[in-house]
Amino acid sequence: MNLRRTIQELVQIMREEDLAEIEVRKLFSAVRVRRPGGEVVHASAAVAAAPVAASDDHKGVAAGVADLVPIKSPMVGTFYRSPAPDADPYVEENSTIDVGQTVCIVEAMKLMNEIESDVKGRITSILVENAQPVEYGQVLFLVEADSAA
Repeated sequence: MNLRRTIQELVQIMREEDLAEIEVRKLFSAVRVRRPGGEVVHASAAVAAAPVAASDDHKGVAAGVADLVPIKSPMVGTFYRSPAPDADPYVEENSTIDVGQTVCIVEAMKLMNEIESDVKGRITSILVENAQPVEYGQVLFLVEADSAA
């Protein structure tokens, strides 16, 4: 997926259809674009929040991606948003988090590994669905880092 071209096409579709948000998913990558006033882009392991050189129309979108800090999976396993099926998720989009706070679990070889945040800020995107397999280094969350941190 060519990220720059995809973003340009999504912005064009949003203008033509007067949409507030649009998302495209393809295998293990996804891109979501929202109008100003909302958070910007979803990116997954394949596009991993990479900054993009963009035209003047798209600089805001690319800048928003570059300002986000990814929380990545430290191992291959199964992603879980909560400690038990009937429990509340550790975090939601827009949740504020602190350094060392548990944000999810990755199960590997029947061991439940709590994944902790190494950044203080606000969860802008959750990029993996509950109970889905994840790869080593796959981006699980995007965080808008606290500027005071």
